[in-house]
Amino acid sequence: MKSYSLNKFFAPLAMATALLCGCGTDDNDIPQNPHHDVNQKDVNKGLIESHKEFIKQQDDEIQQYIKRRNYDMQKTASGIYYMFEEHGKGEQAKGGEIASVNYKISLMKDGTVCYDTKDSVKQIKVAEDNVETGVHEAVQIMHVGDKALFIIPSDLANGLVGDRSKIPPGAIVIYDIKLIAVQQAKPALSK
Repeated sequence: MKSYSLNKFFAPLAMATALLCGCGTDDNDIPQNPHHDVNQKDVNKGLIESHKEFIKQQDDEIQQYIKRRNYDMQKTASGIYYMFEEHGKGEQAKGGEIASVNYKISLMKDGTVCYDTKDSVKQIKVAEDNVETGVHEAVQIMHVGDKALFIIPSDLANGLVGDRSKIPPGAIVIYDIKLIAVQQAKPALSK
């Protein structure tokens, strides 16, 4: 009885292995088509160009949004737009420090609020935590006490996949951030 159940298992496995081994091809066996000369460099160039076009399209959408609302915003070299709503007098946040912030994140497309810390405080290790690239950049522009509005294109926010929860793929997001405090990060404990 046991040999029957083992044969029942191994027979399909042996057939699958034989099929997979028999399906292998040598690169020399592949016929070359002189009219179809695609290489990885060309593919990469095409992807880069389409990505540049997507970034430009999002930048145009952001500029139209800013114009409709008569915002007076500045733009960083990476493509984040921002304006200060309140100016603080504290120190500027730096990479490696712990920033205490509260924020509201909404979609530029329709204003849907995705996340809101309300009056609670969230801490992030600037330039190190697993947080959107644009947020790290935004916080480093701020001083303690500043409140600012940041419009972050998808390539610096949640990218082409979104956050798999409330932020959809390719979404431009608006962060309304207040920098409450910054402090030195505590050194990691050695083992």
